[in-house]
Amino acid sequence: MVLALCIGDFHMPMRATDIPPQFKQLLVPGKIQHILCTGDLCVKEVHDYLKGLCSDLHVTKGEFDEGTYPETKVVPWGDLESLAMLQRQLDVDILITGHTHQFKAYKYEDRLVINPGSATGAYSAITPDVKPSFVLMDIDGLRVVSYVYELVNGEVKVDKIEFTKTS
Repeated sequence: MVLALCIGDFHMPMRATDIPPQFKQLLVPGKIQHILCTGDLCVKEVHDYLKGLCSDLHVTKGEFDEGTYPETKVVPWGDLESLAMLQRQLDVDILITGHTHQFKAYKYEDRLVINPGSATGAYSAITPDVKPSFVLMDIDGLRVVSYVYELVNGEVKVDKIEFTKTS
């Protein structure tokens, strides 16, 4: 079993002051093996926080990030056909995407697309009312169970999505 945290769109401190304390209680060092971050950390402190959770941190460059993170843009934002095309080009079974600030998961063409949403609930131009969210993937061979954590009215709600790669 391998745990991978999918998280992003923090926009700190411009659009949000911090990660919700309810999430910080759940995200502790030593439990997660990989972090896949969709970008828009905006400040070094967020990078350092994630690195403190897990040393295997992979970040893509968000719209407001500075530095040398790799960057991939999909237009239009969150468009399933465009994401599926990128997924085929990269030849990946699971594609992690961001930028819309809304959690979304699609099973499409025997593959999975996950947008973990905004970890802080930062608003966006296309989504003013955002629920803070992240995804924790439990990877076991060809089977992945994704746990979706959303903050709703101050409480953490957890949903589960199962995906098994067809050989």
